[in-house]
Amino acid sequence: MANLAMLTIAQSRKGLKDKEFTSRELTEAVLTNIASANNALNTYVAVTGDLACTMAKASDERIERGNAGALEGIPIGIKDLFATKHVHTQACSRILAGFKPPYESTVTANLWAQGAVMLGKLNMDEFAMGSSNETE
Repeated sequence: MANLAMLTIAQSRKGLKDKEFTSRELTEAVLTNIASANNALNTYVAVTGDLACTMAKASDERIERGNAGALEGIPIGIKDLFATKHVHTQACSRILAGFKPPYESTVTANLWAQGAVMLGKLNMDEFAMGSSNETE
């Protein structure tokens, strides 16, 4: 089997559909890559490993029942700009440090409705203003 963390979304969807691997296995492979590279790359400002594994398990159950959404079981990172209910969201600005919204953005609600699995919050320029991606 190929390195699960290196699969495209199309390859991942096919592998999940064909039951070559589970969403939990795919998610854990990607989380392992994040853990080994995040310090050097500064890609994630928050990793939601426990939540990702819970979401992956639920996806595996929906796949098994034949109720899979378009992104069922696919692990993804969410830009820190989008509100995620009860999960770190500060638009990479210190002014919002510690903020965990009591609501979900429309963007992420639509992703979760289609079965996507949240790996964590991705780094970006403060309030999405700029292009250097150096702030956290």
